[in-house]
This record gives sequence, structure tokens and C-alpha cells, in this order.
Amino acid sequence: MTSPQTGTTRIVAGEQPKKNRGLNIAVVAGVVLLLGAGAAVAATVANKPAAEQAAVGTPATELKLGYFGNITHAPALVGVSKGIVQKDLGEGTKLSTEVFNAGPAAVEALNAGAIDAAYLGPNPAINSFVKSKGESISIIAGAASGGAQLVVNSSIKTAADLKGKNLATPQLGGTQDVALRAYLKKQGFKTSTDGGGDVNITPTENAQTLKLFQDGKLDGAWLPEPWASRLVLQAKAKVLVDEKDLWDGSLSAKPGQFPTTILIVNKSFLKEHPQTVEALLKGHVESVAWLNSAPEGEKASVLNAALKESSGKALPDDVIGRSLKNIEFTVDPLAGTYTKLLQDGVDAGTTKPADINGIFNLTLLNKVGGAEKVSAAGLGTD
Repeated sequence: MTSPQTGTTRIVAGEQPKKNRGLNIAVVAGVVLLLGAGAAVAATVANKPAAEQAAVGTPATELKLGYFGNITHAPALVGVSKGIVQKDLGEGTKLSTEVFNAGPAAVEALNAGAIDAAYLGPNPAINSFVKSKGESISIIAGAASGGAQLVVNSSIKTAADLKGKNLATPQLGGTQDVALRAYLKKQGFKTSTDGGGDVNITPTENAQTLKLFQDGKLDGAWLPEPWASRLVLQAKAKVLVDEKDLWDGSLSAKPGQFPTTILIVNKSFLKEHPQTVEALLKGHVESVAWLNSAPEGEKASVLNAALKESSGKALPDDVIGRSLKNIEFTVDPLAGTYTKLLQDGVDAGTTKPADINGIFNLTLLNKVGGAEKVSAAGLGTD
């Protein structure tokens, strides 16, 4: 029976196909041609060098994605909760997710093969790239700019008052940890990665930081959103430093912008499954576009539901609102800032001087991202 929609021939049970000698001859001839063409293609692929064959890649049956339950990771929260990423991956690739508290833990999982791609801050990505001599990860997109602050108790009026105080960051070597240590060095303070110094820095899980601050056991913390807003609105902290004020735009041509969240992928996974990474990026670009166009009320509602799913607790409207005002969602990783981010890590004692040329692979992003090309600033391909 011929399907009127597709024009193909199908056999229905109990129905005998009509004999048609001319058609049979044509079909046989077509099969022969197809077999010959298939054999030619197979021979061509087989004759290619192994490295060239691998470069073609195949879609992955599963993509394991890591991210944080933070507002600065909203593109991941939206992409997963609204089904955008899974839609673009297609039915052949299963999306699995894991939620982390900070970047170093996510990088460790990625390097161990527990996840394939991750949203995280730039400094853990730089660390991984440096330690592996460029073999571990590629930065494939930006996700968020801004949304990080040093919040303190009311007794601290100026940077000079930080001497002898106890401060927290999400994790040693994380982006906020590096930012705090670099800032304190510029203020003339000495810190140590194993505790002590002029200012004591204790890497602490974010929820615990809130409780310790409320209990008077911490004097302040350098935190991403929504945690900075939670300390301000729920624990009466005040902002001593908004990190956006430390970036004048000379490195990115975008004053006040600095990378808070980026998207990275395991290099081996990218090589083996470029189609899957392209699909992930397509979903990522769509998620960022949704965040930049959705009504504020709808945006807050979707993010709060996603936060509840990922971290077990929704946030008050004022915390969501304040957090979103501090963040700009962008697929641009602001590559021009990375030489400074590397130096900040060196100054903080969490990384070593290194050449980070090649850390960016933005070719797939620029393929799916629209008309505006995103630059690797000479540190990779775009």
C-alpha cells in the first residue's frame, strides 16, 4: 500500500502487493546502486587515517552535565527544567545532571569522567587546563557575568577593617575564593591557602556560610548569587565590594562585566561527540535568550522552581529579584579577562604561571549562536 503522505510503499498484513515487473527491476537496480554506493563510502572512510575518522565523531547516547544550584547558573537551571537542552539533544541522547556546590568539585568530577560538561566559574577551568597542560577541558561558552559580592557584618566599614577577620568562600581555588584572595593582596594583606595570615579565609559550603554568619561566627564572605543576596536580606549583611566595580572594561571592552559562570566540556568528549556538544550549545544559547527576554515574574517563577528541584529549597521573591538585578546572562565568556584571572590565581596561590593559549574552543558556539561572533581573544579558536 502506498502512503499518500510520504509516497513510499508499505505492506499491510493480509494485503498482497500487486505484481509489477518494471517496478521490481527498478527496485533491484536501485538496491544494487545503493549497495555499491554504500561500499564506496565505507571504503572511503576505512581508508582515512584513524585520527581523521575520530574527528567525525558520533552523537553520544548520554550527556552528563554538572551545574550549581545558584542564580548565576540560571542558563543551566532553565535549560534543564524547561526541557530545552534535552529537546536539542534529541531522543538518541539521554541528559543526566548532577548539582555541585563549587567549581573545583565539578572539575574533579569532569576529569574523572563522572560528568562530560559543566557550568562553573572560570578559575577552576583555568586550573584544570594548566594542570593538565591543556589536555583536560575546553571552554565552549560564557553563561553569566556579575553576581558576586563581598558581604560583611556592620562592624566592617572599610577594607582596612578586614584585618584579623574570618571570611568564607565556597571552595578553595574557586572563582570567588581567588577573587577574594587577589583583592586582599591588593589591599596589602597576606593570606594562606591552608588558613592563617592577616585575614583568615575558610572555604565553606554556601548554606553553612549563611548559618555561620547568622550565628556571628563569620565576619563576611565573597559569594555568588543568590547567596550574597541571602546574607544581605536574611542576615543583615552589607556589601563591602561588588566585584563588577573592580572591572573597568579595559580587557573586555565591557565595563563592569566579568565572567562568573562559563560552560566547559571534557576535551575527549568534544572530540568523540562534537554533534552532542553542538546540540548542548544550541540548548544553552536558547536558554540564555529565554532569560534575556522572559517577563521578570515568569523568569523568577521558573528559576525558583528549578532551585527547589536542585537544592531542595525555594527562595523569597526579594532574594530572587535582587540576585537577577546583579547578573547579566551572556554566551560571551569575556575571553579578554582570562590573563588577569590567571594572574589572580597565581597571586592567590591557587595556580601556577602558565600559557593558557588554546583554552577556548568557540567554533561550535559561533556556529549556533547567531550573527554576533564571540571572540577567543587569541586564546583559542573562534
